[in-house]
Amino acid sequence: MRLGPKILAALSLLLAALGCWLAATVSANVIENRSTAAVSAALASAGHNWTDVASDGLQVHVAGIAPSEASRFNAIHVAGTIVDATRVVDEISVEPSKPLAAPDFSLEILRNDEGVTMIGLVPDSLDREAMKSEIAALAQGAEVIDLLETTNYPAGQDWDDAFHFGLNALARFKRAKISIAPGRVGIDAISDSEKEKRALEAQLTRRVPKGLELSYDISAPRPVITPFTLRFLIDTEGARFDACSVSGTKDRDRVLEAARAAGLSGDADCTIGLGVPSPEWANAVVQSIGVLADLGGGSVTFSDADITLVAQDTTPRARFDQAVGELESNLPDVFTLHSVLPEPVAAEGGGEDEGPAEFIATRSPEGQVELRGRLRNEMVRETVNSFARARFGVGSVHMAARTDNELPAEWTIRVLTALQALGELANGSAVVRSDFIEISGVTGNPDGQAEVTRILAEKLGESQNFRISVTYDQKLDPVAALPKPEECIGQIDAILAQSKIAFEPGSADLSGEGVRVVNEIADILKACRDVDMQIEIAGHTDSQGREEMNLRLSQERADAVQQALMARRVLVSKIEAQGYGEAEPIADNGTEEGREANRRIEFRLLGDTPEATVEGEAGAGEGVEPATTGDADAAVSETALDATSGAADSAASGGASESTDDAQAPAAEAMPGEGEEPPMEEPE
Repeated sequence: MRLGPKILAALSLLLAALGCWLAATVSANVIENRSTAAVSAALASAGHNWTDVASDGLQVHVAGIAPSEASRFNAIHVAGTIVDATRVVDEISVEPSKPLAAPDFSLEILRNDEGVTMIGLVPDSLDREAMKSEIAALAQGAEVIDLLETTNYPAGQDWDDAFHFGLNALARFKRAKISIAPGRVGIDAISDSEKEKRALEAQLTRRVPKGLELSYDISAPRPVITPFTLRFLIDTEGARFDACSVSGTKDRDRVLEAARAAGLSGDADCTIGLGVPSPEWANAVVQSIGVLADLGGGSVTFSDADITLVAQDTTPRARFDQAVGELESNLPDVFTLHSVLPEPVAAEGGGEDEGPAEFIATRSPEGQVELRGRLRNEMVRETVNSFARARFGVGSVHMAARTDNELPAEWTIRVLTALQALGELANGSAVVRSDFIEISGVTGNPDGQAEVTRILAEKLGESQNFRISVTYDQKLDPVAALPKPEECIGQIDAILAQSKIAFEPGSADLSGEGVRVVNEIADILKACRDVDMQIEIAGHTDSQGREEMNLRLSQERADAVQQALMARRVLVSKIEAQGYGEAEPIADNGTEEGREANRRIEFRLLGDTPEATVEGEAGAGEGVEPATTGDADAAVSETALDATSGAADSAASGGASESTDDAQAPAAEAMPGEGEEPPMEEPE
């Protein structure tokens, strides 16, 4: 069967269409694959490995999650350089942006004789003007340069603790760099002396808050020691130093090693200072200590280049002469040796007049000084009495010494030297004889024994025999015996129990009486500036008037007291002001006496201080029980706020006056009546 021409034509057209479709499909697949491969390769070369490329005909779909908007734009641009940009379909999403991390706050405070400079990044919530005022106050009016940058990020408790501690530390140094960061404070400072350095280190370690990392490097210039003194002795109590001065650590190690070889036990140290008379100082000391050990006892005293060697009275003369001769031969040229071999003690006589002449001065723990024994003549007696009164106080000296014209000429110098040495002790005694001086007692100075030795060595000169028995008592050390926080608050209690803090009617402005009371409180807080304590000034009102107005007024008055203390150069970084309004009454608001009791300011001791109790109340009516705080560790000192000057006068005189009409006052809570203050009580 033959196909007709029409059928053949139709078949031809159909085959042609099928061929075209197949050719187009193959061509499209080739174009899509090549476009996908080319774009993918270009994006990978550009570092956009997060992309997913697919082609749909001539369109190239670019998908994926871009790390940033800039990466998305760059990926689309790269794809547009490979194929026509109109063919690129953007299906890219951008990864959600993470919130910016809070910056690392840091503050460096540099202080020197020229002023104070602040550098760093701090939160903008910080009141920089108030901080500058406080720093200027603690720096005694020095210029404060503010180079700080701020940022709007909240600061945590770690930053607040470090910031307040750093400001407190700044008040203690005249030349320092204080670096403050959250939870960390670093201090590099220079002190005026080794004693001041020890005191500053003790204050810092005692006041550092829990959880705060503190590092410090306090340097002190070496003291100038004059005369350059060292005293080593061996007796029935063992081997020990009364004073030890060296010029460096190597000399100190050599001297201590020689002393231990001679029988020294326990901890010992030497003061490193300036003023050594010779580079051969350590050699001379080591040789002298060795000779003293060979003799079996006695003392050796260095006062600059003068050496006094005193043997025991039981030392054989031949052995003494040999040891002294060898030491004189070996000592460096600059040193001069004075040797003493005491005479054996004779048997005691039968009467007082047969005993050795002596002068005795005793100082009691209460500061009373008694002088007895013998002095050369009446003029010397008056001289010694005047010297003692100048040294110990006019009303503290009792003269009971008699005159003896047969005393040696140097007797007066020995007596005055002994009194000067006794002045270094809190209590004790000084015994003076013609051939011997003994100083014994208790001191609050860690270097007190060395200071007594230095005085005797300098004033008595060569060939002198003396004994020192001085004990250090930390309780008498003014550095170690700082008052307790409760004692500071107790002093404030005593003031507030006598007078009220008065404000002008209806305001937070201190009246004249209030200013006087704040002045007295400021003096106490300055004296307690080295005591580690956190204080809250709490303001309270009665229930008259609206609660919001009461809360605002109590806060304003607490702030006013805090600002008044800061104006008097009291460090307020550890003093908080908080208003409580009418929320914490201590008496019945239904009576005038109760309302007056509730209008008050409280000074509260906060923190982890042990034994903190309510110290006293002021401003309560008669018969009103004192309030306790909710904090078992709070010591509260409070006084009523008296808003009128008449009430302040009444409180000062202890009388009562008529009350104001609180019900008709626009701000009733600001218009307290007057009344007598209640007796202070302590709750169990």
